[in-house]
Amino acid sequence: MKQNLFIKIFLCGLLLNGIYTNAQKTNLEVNVSKSITKIQPTMYGVFFEDINFAADGGLYAEMIKNRSFEFELPFLGWKEPNSDRHKLNTESGIAKIIQYSQKETNHNYCRITVNNANGYELINEGFRGMGIKKNLHYNLSLKAAKESGTISKIKIQFIGKDNNVLGETSITPTSNDWTNYTAQLTATATEAKAKIKITFEGTGVIKLDMISLFPEDTWKGRKNGLRADLVQLLYDLKPGFLRFPGGCIVEGKTLAERYQWKKSIGNVEERETMINRWNIELSHRQAPDYFQSFGLGFFEYFQLSEDIGASPMPILSCGMACQFNTGELVPMDQLDPYVQDALDLIEFANGDLNTVWGKVRNEMGHPKPFNLKFIGVGNEQWGPDYIDRFKVFQKAIKEKYPNITIVSGTGPSPDGDYFDYGMTELKKLNVEILDEHYYKDPAWFRKNVTRYDNYDRKGPKVFAGEYAAQSVATVSPDNKNNWECAFSEAAFITGMERNAEVVHLTSYAPLLAHVDAWQWTPDLIWFNNLESYGTPNYYVQKLFSNNKGTDLISITKDGKAITGQNDLFASAVKDMNSKEVILKIVNAASSAQNVSIDLKGAKLNPNGTALILKGDGLNDENSFVSATKISPKESEFKLNGSKIQFSFPAYSVTVLKIKMK
Repeated sequence: MKQNLFIKIFLCGLLLNGIYTNAQKTNLEVNVSKSITKIQPTMYGVFFEDINFAADGGLYAEMIKNRSFEFELPFLGWKEPNSDRHKLNTESGIAKIIQYSQKETNHNYCRITVNNANGYELINEGFRGMGIKKNLHYNLSLKAAKESGTISKIKIQFIGKDNNVLGETSITPTSNDWTNYTAQLTATATEAKAKIKITFEGTGVIKLDMISLFPEDTWKGRKNGLRADLVQLLYDLKPGFLRFPGGCIVEGKTLAERYQWKKSIGNVEERETMINRWNIELSHRQAPDYFQSFGLGFFEYFQLSEDIGASPMPILSCGMACQFNTGELVPMDQLDPYVQDALDLIEFANGDLNTVWGKVRNEMGHPKPFNLKFIGVGNEQWGPDYIDRFKVFQKAIKEKYPNITIVSGTGPSPDGDYFDYGMTELKKLNVEILDEHYYKDPAWFRKNVTRYDNYDRKGPKVFAGEYAAQSVATVSPDNKNNWECAFSEAAFITGMERNAEVVHLTSYAPLLAHVDAWQWTPDLIWFNNLESYGTPNYYVQKLFSNNKGTDLISITKDGKAITGQNDLFASAVKDMNSKEVILKIVNAASSAQNVSIDLKGAKLNPNGTALILKGDGLNDENSFVSATKISPKESEFKLNGSKIQFSFPAYSVTVLKIKMK
């Protein structure tokens, strides 16, 4: 009995000694009094690209697919299940797409012959269906012109998967000339995969075009605006900038398919519909019905930036198509129109009302400038052809707009020959900001947390423009937004934040993905036609962005930065506006770690707030069923004078906030 008691006491002693020894190894020091550098307001932002149905079918709240019959197959998205086209010996009716112009942007309309009002139906399938919510209102508009006959009413209905009616309205066409009509539907049930059915009273021939449907509940209640829940998720990130419109969308597979901002502004009806480069780009997730209506165009991007408090960062073509596709080049002596597009865009954003493009902005409803500060030249081009073209853009922009900061690219990878060449040549040009991209496995992010420790402090600043940990492999359809990827990104972010003197902007990519229409994984935010949720990666971004602070301060162990010793990663800031010290600690170990933190150089409140983000395992994820399963949990902790004793859970990201007196 005594022997057993002695053994127990001996073992307890060993355990306590082990804890004590471990605590000695994890003594951290924070120097609150000395600011190392300022944290840029743009440190954490968002990058938008129209991939994964992020624009049409996503952020842009239009519910009708191919609303003006301008797709490559002009009837794509529409069906006439009981028309003469499908049933022999019937006289219900038929639709025909008429091309009335090859010069203008809206080339087609739909000419409908109704022979039997009780038999003919026109149905739109929406973007993988239409999400409608019970008792909410939906605003319909269309253009119609009566050609002949007695058609007296056009009936529009929501229908469910069993063709049951879930809401109804109608319009009365009165004119033989093209006329705009509006009506409103109220949903009588909630349905994620609804469709719109159009039927007719009377018979005859009628022309239809620009059939459009938007929820009344859009962001800020704007007519024909953006999907409120998705913008809310962006707003909650408190982003410092919004990079748009891509991504590879900027480049196009060919130069003809590049994004041309001037075609994306003005009257929505006059914006040219174009195929989306991601429609059949990836063999594992082809979407031949993926087009761009440009209802979400450059004006809307600038407006969105303003709405969410972000600095706009447009990226423009540099005269090179995607080098993973054709790599088509504009000859150097034909580059002027591309450069002029960049100069005109700056004028559109910032010009006064007497300028050509400032006047256009005013006519679109925004007399005040958008305060554009950044512009990107090219997406992720590489090689001598890019350098030659960048020089032309740089010279022209700086001569006319010396205060605009130009973002230059270093190619698609964070290392290798293309990257090294780009870095060397761009430094010679004294570029201001280098855009670096990295899609790597989680271990790479943890191993490369010191990436910027030795960057030239007098050289170009860094924009980590696209990054995301890949759980399987880059471009794999099996990548997951799992917890290991998220906390590995958090570890890497502490390294970027510790080097805020060099790293001025960062953004995860891609941003949005429709659960039924994605091409690329992983993604920051997932949505269906009714709901959306932030991934664990989203909450990592939110934790850092919402707590970025104003000044970088040091957090060290034995005088060295915390860069993975004992699987701990850390950065620290203070916020001179909220008078807080903010510590970010990532524990990448499989067990909890007890850490002692000594905060020197400031008088602190005796209580602090802890925000802890953790999953149940490395492969843990959020979902529509458990949207906030991995999300920050808040608690309080006490200080002992200037010291904090804290147990950081296994595989966790923790933010500690302490008020300064």
